Amino acid sequence: MKNGYFVIDTHCHIYPEKIASKAVAGTDRFYDTVAACLGTPADLLEVNALAGVDYSLVQSVATTPKQVQSINEFIAATAAASPDRLTGLGTLHPNSDDLRSDVEHLISLGLKGVKLHPDIQNFKVDDYRCLKIYELCEEFRLPLLMHTGDKRYDNSNPNRLIPILQIYDHLTLIGAHFGGWSIWEEASQVLCDFPNLFVDCSSAMPWISDEKTVEIIRRYGAERVLFGTDYPMWSPVKELDRFMSLPLSDDERRMILSENVRKVYDLNI
Repeated sequence: MKNGYFVIDTHCHIYPEKIASKAVAGTDRFYDTVAACLGTPADLLEVNALAGVDYSLVQSVATTPKQVQSINEFIAATAAASPDRLTGLGTLHPNSDDLRSDVEHLISLGLKGVKLHPDIQNFKVDDYRCLKIYELCEEFRLPLLMHTGDKRYDNSNPNRLIPILQIYDHLTLIGAHFGGWSIWEEASQVLCDFPNLFVDCSSAMPWISDEKTVEIIRRYGAERVLFGTDYPMWSPVKELDRFMSLPLSDDERRMILSENVRKVYDLNI
C-alpha cells in the first residue's frame, strides 16, 4: 500500500535470471538509457516492497516466433509462483505460422492479455501480418498492451494506430506511454476520443512536467489511465513517489492505481 492506496503496476518487464543482464543491456542500448533495476522476478518483488507497489503485471516480448511459447511459459510460471503479487501477460509474434495456436496456448497458461512492442519486434502496427492478432484478441477478449509512439520511427505512431482502433472497435488496446512515447502531447490530442483505447503512464513522467502529466491524464480521462513504471527501466520507488505528488483527486488516484486495471484485465485482487 502507498498512502492508503492499493497499487498495481501494469507495465513490468522480467527475464530469467541467466539472461536478465543481457536483455536489460539491450533495452538500454535501444533507448540510450541506464536501467534502474535488474529485471529479474526476485528484484521486482523486492523493489515493489520498498516502493509500496502491491501487485504487478509482468511481461516480455518475443523477437522471433520461436521464442513465443518459451517466454509465455516463463511468464506464466513466474506469476503462478507469486499469485498474490503477479499476473502475467503473454507475447505473440506476427510472423508466427499459427497465431491461433499461440493464443490458445497463452490462455491455457492463465495469462490475462497480450503485450506487443512494434519497435523491438520490428513491425508496423497496421501491417497485414498483425491483423490476425487483433482479430484473435477481439475473439478471445484479450486486452492488448502495446508500446506506442517513437519520434525516431513510424511503427506505432497515431497515424498507424488510429485505423486499428477504428476497425477493431471491440479490441481493448492499452497504449503504453500515454499512447505515444516521445510524442506524448501530440498523441494524446488525436487519440483521446477512442473509447476502446486505454493508456498507461509508463516512461513518460521522467520527460514531462507534472502539469503536462495531469493535463494528459485528464484529456484521456482518469477512468482510461493505468499506472505503470516500465520496470526495470525506471525505479518503481521514484515513479510511484512522482505519481503520488501529482495534484490529482483521491478518486483519480484510485482509478489509475488499481480500479481501472481490475476492470480491463478482469482481476479479482
